[in-house]
Amino acid sequence: MNTTTEREALPTLFIPHGGGPCFFMDWDPPDTWTKMAAWLGQLAGSIGVAPKAIVVISGHWEPAPVGVTASPHPPLIYDYTGFPPHTYQLTYPAPGAPDLARQIVSLLDEAGISARLDPVRGFDHGVFIPFKVIYPQAEIPVVQLSLQAGLDPRTHIQMGQALAPLRRQGVLIVGSGMSYHNLRGFGERFREPSEEFDGWLTAAVCAPDAHTRNQQLEQWLTAPAARIAHPREEHLLPLMVASGAAGTDLGTRVYTEIVTGVRVSAYRFG
Repeated sequence: MNTTTEREALPTLFIPHGGGPCFFMDWDPPDTWTKMAAWLGQLAGSIGVAPKAIVVISGHWEPAPVGVTASPHPPLIYDYTGFPPHTYQLTYPAPGAPDLARQIVSLLDEAGISARLDPVRGFDHGVFIPFKVIYPQAEIPVVQLSLQAGLDPRTHIQMGQALAPLRRQGVLIVGSGMSYHNLRGFGERFREPSEEFDGWLTAAVCAPDAHTRNQQLEQWLTAPAARIAHPREEHLLPLMVASGAAGTDLGTRVYTEIVTGVRVSAYRFG
């Protein structure tokens, strides 16, 4: 792949990270996560250039103020339970990027969003599980950005807007979550509400202008089946950051599938 120049803005993404270490273990049926893994596996090629660094907003970290990983060698956090022993030995030795982490804190502070460096925290499974599939060589520096405690959607859009300049510095901004995340609401009984929510969400993301898109995403609770799809919104808010970082770039749905009986989608901006 070519390397990006500072004049090229990389896209922003909202990706599904699956269920726990799902891509690295056996399931019944065995093809449960095959299509999602295949889509993630082609994602690097679809971007077309190798990012200088990656900023990942995961739905699994909610400190106050906003946290930014600053370790040069982040460890892994196996924040899932009840899975096979080998899934607690997975590795992803991507380097951190302390200088980028400091720049992120500065950009957020300038936008009035309190943030701090975390020199100890590593990558949770919302980062290392999908990126083992996307960039398996683990050579690109990664910084993880937390959600903001309180889970206000407008604030997360503003976080993305503050980080937008990084896109022209060769930084790939990725929200990692799930467009549908109800651990008690899977199977055919939840197919219809998942489709209703996904239809609304896709229409919002693909709105004809960014202002309309962000307004609609701020009001996501008005969507049909919103609280069925997300009893708690931590897995949806990474999308808000990706949307804010997109600036005026429009959104498209780049992946959709029925997984465990419900509709799951991914989106790209730019």
